[in-house]
Amino acid sequence: MTAPYVLDVRGLRIRLPGTARRVLDGVDLTVAAGETVALVGESGSGKTLTSRSALRLLPPGALAEGTVAVAGDDVLTMSADRVRALRTRTVAMIFQDPRAAINPLRRIGDFLTEGVVLTGAMDAADATARATELLRAVGVEDSVLGKYPGQVSGGMLQRVMIAAALMGDPSLLLADEPTTALDVTTQAEVVALLGRLQQRFGTGLLFVTHDLDLAAALSDRVYVMYAGRIVESGPAKDLFACPRHPYSAALLASTPRLDAPLGRLPAIDGRPPDLRTELTGCSFAPRCPLATEVCDRHEPESRPVPGRPGHQAACHHSDRLDRSAADA
Repeated sequence: MTAPYVLDVRGLRIRLPGTARRVLDGVDLTVAAGETVALVGESGSGKTLTSRSALRLLPPGALAEGTVAVAGDDVLTMSADRVRALRTRTVAMIFQDPRAAINPLRRIGDFLTEGVVLTGAMDAADATARATELLRAVGVEDSVLGKYPGQVSGGMLQRVMIAAALMGDPSLLLADEPTTALDVTTQAEVVALLGRLQQRFGTGLLFVTHDLDLAAALSDRVYVMYAGRIVESGPAKDLFACPRHPYSAALLASTPRLDAPLGRLPAIDGRPPDLRTELTGCSFAPRCPLATEVCDRHEPESRPVPGRPGHQAACHHSDRLDRSAADA
């Protein structure tokens, strides 16, 4: 029986040595085949760790609970051999900084082919042919196979990273802020390229970003993360048009826009909670303008937003946000 999701995260909790609280605390997240899901939030909210859990790339000493099922199999309980096979054939990751992810002393051709050759997935000739095909698909001439990473531009190297991620025909692609180090024009090209390749190969895509406009343009569904918890999720169109969590609303309000009135951008007061501090109640309460005593004492459960299928928010005062949005 085929698994309904290429990625199905349930109740994921991760604690690191020396921390007073969990870095991830009860994360639920799904990605279907051919679907683009955005995971957004401030730096340090747990986005990258969530995505890396699908490859079991966890920090030393990390204690993980829950399940991270890829194509129906729990990555957290797999043997080391199965995890290696998973990383070669089923799941691939595009890292944020391509220059930090590629060995500068190896030629690009070796970087693209050695993984599938060493694992026996392809022989050298087939791997080179596959690399050439994918480079052309991402708009790069196969002449780069003989070059070193330092001999090509950042935008071209990110395209090489995308080609490398597709070498094993993965069913799940993890993109960890892959456009952050690129100029605006190259960002647009890379995003469009990911969309075309996803349609061509039918790959599920988890796109980690702090760029809300990019998430709105690219994704089918969105998860908003704060302090290791999913505080809101739903269809991209609904969530960005009418957020139902104060944190989501604050992120959207602080996004620069050409048609915004002159003056300082709105900012979220305060700072994210320190990992050395225990959390009680709602993690966003100290920074939230709607917070009351119940927020300080009780962690809100994620509940469906009335009249909006698939839209959920973990807030005690979503109804107050509803009224303020309706009045605006």
